[in-house]
Amino acid sequence: MEETILTGDDLMREPPSPAIPKEIASHVLQGVEPCDGLQINDIEPFCQDEIVFYRQCAAKRDKEIREKMVDSEYKLRISMPLEEGKERTTQLQLEVTLLERRMILASGLEGMEGFRQRWSLHGQLEDTRKRMEALVRGMEKGESQNSQAQGS
Repeated sequence: MEETILTGDDLMREPPSPAIPKEIASHVLQGVEPCDGLQINDIEPFCQDEIVFYRQCAAKRDKEIREKMVDSEYKLRISMPLEEGKERTTQLQLEVTLLERRMILASGLEGMEGFRQRWSLHGQLEDTRKRMEALVRGMEKGESQNSQAQGS
């Protein structure tokens, strides 16, 4: 049986940790394990247990943060007026467009730096798209609740 040696680059197999918008950060980070028991820069290549531990902790943390971000966007949209919701949707659409353009530019970069930029941009792009989808779902639910209230 062959032994696998993990390095710091193995931590880049999953999407990067999400960037949390400041307007929902307090709700999203509430109760989330920060995984700060390990300093990623201090991990030596021979500390396999620490790399595995950090990878598991970070994967769990990032999954929880992503779920909370989507939930927060959904709840935020339900609670805000229609015009603000449309503005926020437009803002997120502009973010998606910008990230897509940056991804195209990064595709021209070679080597490790190009890989890291594409990896980071891909994660940001996916997170922003999911937030936008949740916002749209919240908008649809808010509109259906308003029409039901007006019909009564």
